Amino acid sequence: MKVLVIAPTPFFADRGTHIRILEEALALEKRGHDITIATYHIGKDIDSSVKTNIDVRRIRRLLFWYKKIEAGPDWQKILLDLMLIRKAFNLARTQRPDIIHGHLHEGVLIGWIIKKVLFWRNIKLVGDFHGSLTKEMVSHSYLNGGMLKKIFFTIEKWIDNLGDTAIASSKELTNEISRLRFDHNVTTVLDGANIHHYENTASKQEIRKEFELPENKIIVTYTGALMINKGIQYLLEAIPMVLNKCDNVYFVVAGFPAEEARAYIENNQLTDSVRVISPLDYFELPKLLLASNIGVDPKDSTTLQASGKILQYMAAGLAVVCFDRSNNREYLGEGAQYSEKISAQGLADAICELVGNSQKIEFKGQLNKKQITKFSWDVSAEKIEENYEK
Repeated sequence: MKVLVIAPTPFFADRGTHIRILEEALALEKRGHDITIATYHIGKDIDSSVKTNIDVRRIRRLLFWYKKIEAGPDWQKILLDLMLIRKAFNLARTQRPDIIHGHLHEGVLIGWIIKKVLFWRNIKLVGDFHGSLTKEMVSHSYLNGGMLKKIFFTIEKWIDNLGDTAIASSKELTNEISRLRFDHNVTTVLDGANIHHYENTASKQEIRKEFELPENKIIVTYTGALMINKGIQYLLEAIPMVLNKCDNVYFVVAGFPAEEARAYIENNQLTDSVRVISPLDYFELPKLLLASNIGVDPKDSTTLQASGKILQYMAAGLAVVCFDRSNNREYLGEGAQYSEKISAQGLADAICELVGNSQKIEFKGQLNKKQITKFSWDVSAEKIEENYEK
């Protein structure tokens, strides 16, 4: 099929939303579909990193000063999305897609507008939801409550119903959207991992030398956005708690934006035991994880987002520390050390429990390496294709 993917974001950037958009598109291309991605004027070109015929089409650079690539709302995105409507409309008019695949709530809304304007084409719309629009805005401190929050929730509920079918990135989000959609038609399409990225690499010691990491310590790594709604504050507060108990631990915090994380590390005199890497190229991620022993995901369930980073940790054969969420349980089973309390102290206790038992680290890491085969992007693409065919 011809698929027009609408990505209302500066694609490609090295973070979870973009990884999902890219890897879904690559896996669908592998299954024979013709993919075009309509996106903003900024973002890295994917051609230099992957072999693909995916056609990435960008809006004009009229907002040339807009260079924000991190997640979060911004009023200027309204202007960018208006320009994206024009770009996507022209692509739909000339390319005649069978499917419009809208990512995020804005992408679904744009897809719906195009579908209605070109109604005689009978284009089908698939909504690909990564999280709750309202809850994410609250997590970024753009909404606090009251009437404005109610208005945005009403808009979100309406958008949830626009697609001919909907897919969601986590079980928690599926339950939420299924409750809001009139037809209750929502499919869970979990994030995946590209297992091939973790094959035929150098040894752990060689990679540690490359990254200038200590060779004789247990390396605990976080990768992803360094923002409050990703739970980074839990991890930063947990680090000194762990280091006070364990002297054989070294932390790596990799992602962006890094200013606040770096300031916290320096102000608390943790620079000898913590390395901040920013930015971290998605295609360099496997090497860093293969140099590590434990992966940490401090995200709580506030935004109902899935956690693609956990799958990367699993593909690298790492034991994982995270909060006890249903989505995390679905991925990891016994492969994680769970913190039942959503707090920095709970996270620190779970890390210390794992650090003190090398056999448990090895067991959970090997278990995750076996379990990751159930969560490849090929499996995700097959589910998406089933929705297309419906």
